[in-house]
Amino acid sequence: MDNVELKHRAANVRKNILRETANAKSGHPGGSLSATDILMVLYFNVMDITPENAGSIDRDRFVLSKGHASPALYAVLAEKGIIPEEELLTFRKMDSRLQGHPNMNTVPGVDMSTGSLGQGLAAADGMALANKLSGNDHRVYVLLGDGECEEGEVWEAAMAAAHYKSDNLCAIVDINGLQIDGATKDVIGPEPLDEKFKAFGWHVIYADGHDYDALNASFAEAKTVKGKPSVIIARTVKGKGVSYMENQAGWHGKAPNEEELQIGLKDLEEE
Repeated sequence: MDNVELKHRAANVRKNILRETANAKSGHPGGSLSATDILMVLYFNVMDITPENAGSIDRDRFVLSKGHASPALYAVLAEKGIIPEEELLTFRKMDSRLQGHPNMNTVPGVDMSTGSLGQGLAAADGMALANKLSGNDHRVYVLLGDGECEEGEVWEAAMAAAHYKSDNLCAIVDINGLQIDGATKDVIGPEPLDEKFKAFGWHVIYADGHDYDALNASFAEAKTVKGKPSVIIARTVKGKGVSYMENQAGWHGKAPNEEELQIGLKDLEEE
């Protein structure tokens, strides 16, 4: 898909993120908006997932380790035609499939139930190793947050993936510099993440997480790497595309009200 269409579709995804969280009066819009362009490139240009094979393991798989960004995942699945777009407004409602953290048992295209931060990379490790052992040559992708990388399990999983030479595994770290309690550098300070992953035996790639050409090139490079897993260090903007949310930690887990929703929708329409 070319960049112009990706941009238009990404704007619709971002609008739906706002609608989901505003309608539910809860959720995590900031980190969902920062991750949108990464997910767009993955689902429309990189992975071979379709509405027809969404229920199969015989395809590329994706783990949203930062599971609180589920509004972005659901909106992308709807944009892809895997779930109905009108279902997005059931987000976080009683008896809805679309809960605040994704459930692999109920939502087509969701490959891992996530939300407890730090666990997604370990699950993706297992999928990648299982693919190797079974002769399945499909790839596994996992998206982490930079604040999430303060969790120790992330680094246990990183060590394991390098040990098993999981070159069919690609992690992406959404580095927007903010988490629920403020700037990551002030909370614990996980940087420099690139040097840490290098020390753990990973191939490191750098990208602007909102630049489609850079993201496409990064995923293409990861596919060429042999004998070690790859990680894309993606610099992003929390709340990307919505004027009052950009670079504001307060929008990590706060839903817009009706007035704020309309302002955000207008911002995205103008963009």
